[in-house]
Amino acid sequence: MKSSIQYIEKELAGLYPDTEIAGFKRIIFDFVCGWGFTEQVLKKHEIVSPSDFGKIKSIVLRLKDYEPIQYIIGETEFCGLKLKVSPAVLIPRPETEELVDWIVRSRLPEECSVLDIGTGSGCIALAIKNQIKKAKVSGIDISGEAIEIARQNALENGLEVNFSKADIFDFSTVNNEKYDVIVSNPPYIRENEKAQMHSNVLNYEPEIALFVPDTDPLKFYSVIAGFAKNNLRENGRLFFEINENLGIEMTDLLRIHGFIQIEVRKDINGKSRMLSCAV
Repeated sequence: MKSSIQYIEKELAGLYPDTEIAGFKRIIFDFVCGWGFTEQVLKKHEIVSPSDFGKIKSIVLRLKDYEPIQYIIGETEFCGLKLKVSPAVLIPRPETEELVDWIVRSRLPEECSVLDIGTGSGCIALAIKNQIKKAKVSGIDISGEAIEIARQNALENGLEVNFSKADIFDFSTVNNEKYDVIVSNPPYIRENEKAQMHSNVLNYEPEIALFVPDTDPLKFYSVIAGFAKNNLRENGRLFFEINENLGIEMTDLLRIHGFIQIEVRKDINGKSRMLSCAV
């Protein structure tokens, strides 16, 4: 195992921070050899088989092209759940875990009804269902590929969530129900912000789930707010993940739509990334 570790460190040195390389090593040995962190410590002097070393080399070569490790191994962890991912869906981020935590701590009814718009891998919907067992949770997405991945994740985690293909810009495709919570992490990165992004995101993650025109950066939020105004129950709440640079604009937009109790929160990195409001 020692020589394999040295190979990974040598090949990735200078391409990624040391802390990220350390994370890659744990993920690679878990995925290839089936060794969790404790086993990796205990087996650090064991020799990795030629077959497994070949798999490690293949992963490292793809990492050198800045392909996300989550797409390489086909899975990631989110709120304690193991989820399948592919280039058809965004890779769930830690800041989205913070949004889920805010939702589940919001004193919701025990049997609340939740809709996740633009569900992708299903990460938000599944994490909420996993923590609020009696909740009725649904997720929609315009991508059929994303819905299939979300359904697989529900099945493999033993969680009952209804995932369906729908277009939020066409309300007739969305179930006309009433919800206690509507949540969305829609596309919000402006085209002019592309230059600030890492190549592993630009080259591999789905553009349809990331970018909005510079001329209309709140297009998704506006239509979702309109839907939520008509489909939230009394005392229902709307939650968003937002562009850290557009908190004021988001607040103004939601006031125009008639929402109250608008609150923008910072994530663990001190960025304004989450918003909640009430009807």
